Amino acid sequence: MKYLKKLLIVLIITIIATGIVIAIFFGKRDIPLDDLKAKYAGAPSQFILIQGMDVHFRDEGNPNDSLPLVLLHGTSSSLHTYDEWTKALTPSRRVIRMDLPAFGLTGPHPTRDYSMERYADFVHDFLNALEVEKCILGGNSLGGNITWNFALKYPERAKKLILIDASGYPIKAESVPIAFTLANTPVANKLLTFITPRFMAEASVLNVYSDKAKVTDELVDRYFELTLRRGNRQGLVDRMTMAVDSEAHLRIPTIEQPTLLLWGGEDYLVPIASAYKFQEELPNDTLVILPNLGHVPMEEDPVTSLEPVLAFIK
Repeated sequence: MKYLKKLLIVLIITIIATGIVIAIFFGKRDIPLDDLKAKYAGAPSQFILIQGMDVHFRDEGNPNDSLPLVLLHGTSSSLHTYDEWTKALTPSRRVIRMDLPAFGLTGPHPTRDYSMERYADFVHDFLNALEVEKCILGGNSLGGNITWNFALKYPERAKKLILIDASGYPIKAESVPIAFTLANTPVANKLLTFITPRFMAEASVLNVYSDKAKVTDELVDRYFELTLRRGNRQGLVDRMTMAVDSEAHLRIPTIEQPTLLLWGGEDYLVPIASAYKFQEELPNDTLVILPNLGHVPMEEDPVTSLEPVLAFIK
């Protein structure tokens, strides 16, 4: 009995010591917002108050464009994911993008509600604030999910849709970034809010790229540092554990807007089976598969991925 008691004490001490070591080496404090703004909110970044949040956005290009392109990023990303597309588009088009609630410089929503309905309402309020009556709405992954949900709730506002590796169908991922897995795992997701090593961000970005050589230190730093914006780590956990409307996808066949389906052929997070499901159920769609690209084609190969977009929005 005494031996077992000593063994238990040693085990507890070992666990505590391991926890302390992990916290010392991998625990990360939030990066002050002003520091992040100095690095990631240079011109033409702006901020606007929406639903109690100081929302980071960029509104660029032709101010006379009556049908601007509004682009939504994916989970744990930011408006910067569309940097190269925007450079190519703005000589002739107006391009608007923002950091969605829980991510980027916008930070967490005060209600901690990250349902698709709440996100659709957020985009609606954002467009109202910018006095954008109608637009072409596009989104990647989570942003694509928000896009088609927005089209269902506010069909008169989005004239065309661009779904880039969009989530929404109950199709199991073939490979999931480690940060997403931890954020959705009880106990582990509590630790994730303060123990967030950089290698986890790097592994997660590598997971969604087909060509790993394109994952640069600068790219990983951006994802990693914006995750350390105050409230974003908890926001990720809240988003990943949010209850899902399991029947929302049943309404996809009622979407009437012309829709471009843009998919990385090597996407294992939202597999190509989802692309074919959208194609099967949407009445007015165009499907373009991009071989040898992963889950974020607009970031991995902006030139190739933009070509079908230019044809679609002409």
